[in-house]
Amino acid sequence: MAEAYPDGLEERHAARRPALHRHAGPLSFLILGGLLLFALSGLLGGGRSPVVRVSASAADLTVKTPHRLRSGLFFETVVTVEAKAPIADAVVAVPAALWQDQTINTQTPAPESEEAKDGTFRFHYGPLKPGERLDVKIDGQVTPPLTVGTQGAVILMDGEREIVRVPLTIRVLP
Repeated sequence: MAEAYPDGLEERHAARRPALHRHAGPLSFLILGGLLLFALSGLLGGGRSPVVRVSASAADLTVKTPHRLRSGLFFETVVTVEAKAPIADAVVAVPAALWQDQTINTQTPAPESEEAKDGTFRFHYGPLKPGERLDVKIDGQVTPPLTVGTQGAVILMDGEREIVRVPLTIRVLP
């Protein structure tokens, strides 16, 4: 007695197929492999954050932050100040435009005081002696309105006087 198949199916649908036709074709593996390699390349964001260091006679300023992010991604920025000369009031300043459409979640250590002045957010950390080091860790998140990217600089100041700046360009991918 022949087995009854549901409507639209026949015995040929249940027959064993040749080995080459039972598996994904080589083109499928090439496409999938290419997509994985492209994702691992870092062109879509992720990967290690580049470190940019700028020296001046009074201090060295180092900024480690991603230069390519995806919308919605959490990120970390580390700002390091190494004093070469006395600094009466170490101020880390960030232009408001650099942080537009980003949420800054934490900043450690907390500054002694902070202010918004002349289009910059200024974080006052107090005096630094030559050889002293200040490490500031900032955690943030890119919000959906930031679609292309942003640019600006992290600026080290002694009170009102600029010491050194690190220019940044951050590209944001969807």
